[in-house]
Amino acid sequence: MKITRNDIIVNSWSELCDKLYDNSWKNHLGRYRTNYAFRGLSDKDFKLTNSFLRNSGANTRLEYHLLRSFRKYAQLEDSVNMSEWRLLTIAQHYGLPTRLLDWTYSPFVAAHFATDDTSKYDRDGVIWNVDFVRVNRMLPAPAKQVLADSGSNTFTIEMIEEAVRNLKEFDALDPGNLVIFFEPPSIDARIVNQFAFFSVMSSATEILDDWLMKHPDLFRRIIIPKELKWEVRDKLDQANITERILFPGLDGLADWLRRYYKPKDI
Repeated sequence: MKITRNDIIVNSWSELCDKLYDNSWKNHLGRYRTNYAFRGLSDKDFKLTNSFLRNSGANTRLEYHLLRSFRKYAQLEDSVNMSEWRLLTIAQHYGLPTRLLDWTYSPFVAAHFATDDTSKYDRDGVIWNVDFVRVNRMLPAPAKQVLADSGSNTFTIEMIEEAVRNLKEFDALDPGNLVIFFEPPSIDARIVNQFAFFSVMSSATEILDDWLMKHPDLFRRIIIPKELKWEVRDKLDQANITERILFPGLDGLADWLRRYYKPKDI
């Protein structure tokens, strides 16, 4: 992706921190509360492509079969009566290809994912910032009303279930042109520690980049030059923003130790 007017190239750790919290002061609250959702990628040229599209291409019919089979074999409690939205969220969490994209409320968690892959240190990283508050307010009136009635800026699973019953109904509202940001239930410590939430589009095969380019006032990208990645990485480690915390368990511990003790010149 070419550098655009929405891109901010930072040249130091302090500049990165400042840019991550730009426009976060809310006068009506007297507090710092950003409206941005953050997503970090190790390569600025990576697109915001969901895992279903990467796995299944344009074969949209496979989404139904993936979810149907997951419901059938997962042995989830009360899976027969579980809504498609809740099923989709659980499936995404455990690695099934879905139309969901992972985001975080935490700019430093996003910075972790922009710098965790040392094999990509020859490329500039990126942190996407999307104004999820304004995105959610662009929804059709019935869905937007559910959000307004709750006094919230973000949907929960229960609120989405009230607003739109299933994916088929969601897609029929405005195919490929609707985006919802929502919080998943706290399934485990990983979701809690990553301060995670998701975006979903009204099509399994649309790419969020393309939608955002039609709404350039809703996003910006903070570019982390490759020369800055080691410094950002070391300071995140010192702040305990690591795989050990974000992926609780032995696999996260092993990933952290593997990266932490990797020599810089290898």
